[in-house]
Amino acid sequence: MSMIAIVDWVVALLVLVGAAFSVISAIGLARLPDIFTRSHAATKAATLGVLCVVLGAFMFFMVHTQEFSLRFTLTLVFVFVTAPVGGHLIARAAYNSGVPLAERSSQDALKKSRSESRSYSEKNTNSDK
Repeated sequence: MSMIAIVDWVVALLVLVGAAFSVISAIGLARLPDIFTRSHAATKAATLGVLCVVLGAFMFFMVHTQEFSLRFTLTLVFVFVTAPVGGHLIARAAYNSGVPLAERSSQDALKKSRSESRSYSEKNTNSDK
């Protein structure tokens, strides 16, 4: 088996894994109960899906054209950095605008953290007066 054939198999595997992650992400968007769990499914699984597909394309063109593609590299970095940050910002905006958590959620850690922070800042503000 030649090196090109091995790379073609790896590329096919990466594309299939990427497609599987994307399908799992789509199922998660349809089945999960609230915006917070849906954004988790969208950012985590879709990021891995896109990264696998783009990495497969990068490897394919690297082997078959013998050229390094800066576009694929920048796409990998851009998706890897921006998708989780975007998902976090969407979830934070939803939380700040009062979107309720799902009934199955066991705890609201951000609410607890914010109440502790407020009580700490109020205590320090009152002691300064």
